[in-house]
Formats: sequence, C-alpha cells, structure tokens
Amino acid sequence: MEDKYKLLRKHIENIVDITNEEFAFVKENFIFEKYQKNEILFSKGKKVEYVYFVLSGLLKLVYTDDNLKQHIVSFAMEDWWETDFQAYYTKGNASFTLECLENTEVLCLSLENFEKLCNSLQKMERFFLRKSIAGHIGSERRILSFITSVARDRYEQLLSQNPSLFQRIPKSQIASYLGVSRETLSRLFS
Repeated sequence: MEDKYKLLRKHIENIVDITNEEFAFVKENFIFEKYQKNEILFSKGKKVEYVYFVLSGLLKLVYTDDNLKQHIVSFAMEDWWETDFQAYYTKGNASFTLECLENTEVLCLSLENFEKLCNSLQKMERFFLRKSIAGHIGSERRILSFITSVARDRYEQLLSQNPSLFQRIPKSQIASYLGVSRETLSRLFS
C-alpha cells in the first residue's frame, strides 16, 4: 500500500514540495480502493462522493443522452484525476457515469477531506488550483477541437497526445470519444 502513496507524492511534488510530515497528513485524507473491469464507480443521477486519483488501470467518464446513446467525455489513466466535478463540488447528482475499462486502483478523496487539505495546507490548495487550471485548459482545447477540427485531425491529435490509449481500448470507444461512429472511424483510417 505504501507504494501507492509514493505515486501520489511524486504526482504532488511535480507541482509543490511537501515535507514528510505534510505528506503523512495528506495520506490520512485518502482512501485506497480497487475496482474490477466494467465496475461502475458512480452512475448518472447518483451522488458523487469522491474525486479519484488513478494509480493503475483506466476509467471512462460517460454521458448518456435521452436516447440512451453514450458519449465518452474523457478517459483517465494512471496519474490522472477523474470525477463528475460539478456533482462533486456542488454535492448534486451526477450527470455522468464513471466506469472501469480495466481493473483499476484509485485513491479516493471526499469533498470534506479535500476542503480539509486545502484549509490546512496552502501547498495543497496551490496544487489543486494548478490541477484545476490544467483540467480547464484541457477541456477548452477539447471543445475547440470539436468546433474547429475534422474527425481525422481529432484522431491524430488523440494519437499524438495519448498513444497508449489505442492499445488499451476498442476503436468503438475511441470513435465515441471523437464524436463519430465506429463505421466513420473505420472509413477514415482503413
């Protein structure tokens, strides 16, 4: 279990330095969980208890529309954070479902413990601010990509940014993430 927390410490120290005493406090606020492939961490309409730091495995965040069509909003692999952030921060119900694409290990942080960390350690507040800004920038880039790029360009961008995804997930899920049908993806790249 200690190795799992070493990954978290390294992740934090990419942004802020942290003492052993401070990190001991940080660790106390996380819960370690294991999930199996296809297991749901939370589903649309339910409360979202945690933000998840992925230690190993792969998650997908999915929006299901009124016609029951699934739209993949994001993937989260090792060293990434994922949740339905609006539901998490507002204590509302999820708009998304978070599902394991592989057996997955995560560290879970409740909103109460998130706030405790931020209120107790300015370094952690700075860390989470930087992660939030990076996530916001990533979301803006994704939206801009949908507005300005054709499917082939989005595919190539995803391939250059996250090549390991293409070995880990089926093309149908890549197609969903890119906003095209599986057939369209096959035609573009056959």
